[in-house]
Amino acid sequence: MSRGVRRVAPARFRLAAVLAGLALTLAACATAPTPAPAPPAEPMPPPAAPPAAAISPASLPGWNEEDHLAAFEAWTQVCGAARDPAAQAQCERARDLQRTSRPVTPSLARAYFETGFTVAPAKTDDGGPGLLTAYFAPEYEARRAPGGEFDAPVLAAPAGWTRGQTLPERAQIEADPPTGILAWMRAEDLFFLQIQGSGYLTFEDGSRARAAYAADNGRPFVGIARPMAEQGLLPPNGTSGEAIRAWLADHRGPEARAVMGLNPRYIFFRLDPDDGGHPAGAAGVPLPARRAIAVDPENWRYGDLVWIEADGGNLVGARGSYRGLVTALDTGSAIRGPVRADLYMGRGRQAGEEAGAVRHPLRMWRLVPRG
Repeated sequence: MSRGVRRVAPARFRLAAVLAGLALTLAACATAPTPAPAPPAEPMPPPAAPPAAAISPASLPGWNEEDHLAAFEAWTQVCGAARDPAAQAQCERARDLQRTSRPVTPSLARAYFETGFTVAPAKTDDGGPGLLTAYFAPEYEARRAPGGEFDAPVLAAPAGWTRGQTLPERAQIEADPPTGILAWMRAEDLFFLQIQGSGYLTFEDGSRARAAYAADNGRPFVGIARPMAEQGLLPPNGTSGEAIRAWLADHRGPEARAVMGLNPRYIFFRLDPDDGGHPAGAAGVPLPARRAIAVDPENWRYGDLVWIEADGGNLVGARGSYRGLVTALDTGSAIRGPVRADLYMGRGRQAGEEAGAVRHPLRMWRLVPRG
């Protein structure tokens, strides 16, 4: 799922020992009758510090309260996305445990993580917290033909499109849409479908389809929450996704389109059958609800197992905290930096209402597989 708000050269945390060289100076005088005395020996450098002790996942804040079995079950579903050999080995170990232990108990699941991984904190440049946001797979009404509120076309990828190609901005595309219309939606619903990058459509005859990301216009994603607050359209702490969507619906037409046009990014789709499951992320595997994150691929690898801790969200309706084991499985244009994550909440309106209120200070730890 290539999200408009979401994240492949991975960053690695390395422990390097730096050894200072010992410079030796020899002095001799070819014309002197006797050799000059050797200079006093330079002091030997201190021995290299021993490697830091491996940090167990048991030291993570809130580890005792984690549902280790649920985390284990989610990990076994998606760990095949890992490309690091050590992570692949731990994935196979988990699946072996699943095959041979009937059932896997919470204590077995906890022991698996504690014996198979160490932890390393991710850090921002200034040492401060990062940011957690959330996303979901929306479910919206759609029509086969335009009519009434359903006046926004769902567009297929332009013919000959190539990744990285720069196309006109949102406002120009909407003013003169190309051919290849797949469906019609309410404008505010389509806007949020494009932010999420994919979703599910229900047509008037009851049939359903998955709208999957197919292309984009190569423009950067620009969030509209801040400018809406700055313009006094919404209060600063009232810019949740649900509040933004409600405002756009209440001001449907030129006023809403002008605000949506502040985000120049535009997503094109294809329609696939709805299999009743969850969409696949950029790693190519379906996203487990509340156990998958989108990350910056410059700092993380798909398949990385991650511990997140996020407290203190201040949007109206925000849940107090988010904490637990998740897997890096997706990316997005607005997800940048080593301590930045977008938590996948699941499908439907309830997931969307919660996702829209997530904007929490974040700390992250990488679970490093033991070799």
